[in-house]
Amino acid sequence: MSTATVFEIALAAVVLGLAIWTIAVPDTYSATVGFVAYGLLVALIWVRLDAVDVALTEAAIGGGLGGVMLLGAAARLRGSEVATAGRCSLTVRLSAAILSASTAAMLAFAILLLPNPPPTLAPAAVSNAGATGMANPVTNVLMAFRGMDTMLEKVVLLLAIVGVWSLAADRNWGGRQGPRHEADPKGVLAFLARLLPPAGIVVGIYMLWTGADHPGGAFQGGAVLASMWLLVIMAGLADTPPVSSPRLRLVLVAGPACFWPSASVDFASERRSSPTRLQSLNL
Repeated sequence: MSTATVFEIALAAVVLGLAIWTIAVPDTYSATVGFVAYGLLVALIWVRLDAVDVALTEAAIGGGLGGVMLLGAAARLRGSEVATAGRCSLTVRLSAAILSASTAAMLAFAILLLPNPPPTLAPAAVSNAGATGMANPVTNVLMAFRGMDTMLEKVVLLLAIVGVWSLAADRNWGGRQGPRHEADPKGVLAFLARLLPPAGIVVGIYMLWTGADHPGGAFQGGAVLASMWLLVIMAGLADTPPVSSPRLRLVLVAGPACFWPSASVDFASERRSSPTRLQSLNL
């Protein structure tokens, strides 16, 4: 057994144990710290699988942005955690455990059903590199074959934002005079919000720029930039943009609109290549 195999087995055992501990621990803060550590270890697993693009995204969102937001929520809920402890019955916990185990089993079964070798767009991405001018096969696939998928992802994000805005009144989403100093101006969060954004902006732009030829890209760079922006807002150094801002709404709608031309080309190509399949889908 090689050293790499031993490391991978140990890493898998640590990730599985940390996941179980994160679910079972009763303290919200401890569970949040466990979730952040879990996200960083999963990013390491993606590196071992040679999926550096996915690893960057997992580290930025799971270990960075998601961790900061969960820590902020845990700090606000700490006062009410004792009052709400014990409300979850054994039946609810058992049902949640059964649902989680069933989902994991179905995912494992779906993975085992994949053909060997699995279908891939890697050969097409390599052959199409000259047309797109991008050496990174992942970015090449996204730009040449995933226009419709990317547009639908942007639509889902837009609908999610509208749904979140609908949960509270407009006055709770910005528009006040001056920033909200909810966090301690001399605390650790405010210190990090002043220290990290300049470096984070440079890293995000670099990841976007280098994604054409190396691991990185728009999604990873955008996740880093968004995390820096949210960190500044959570620290109280800037206010959330008002919902009524026409410029904000225009930017949100511009996301799906940017991918509409490429999505139309993808749809037309798919329709020419497999008309029978589209008719079966009632398209």
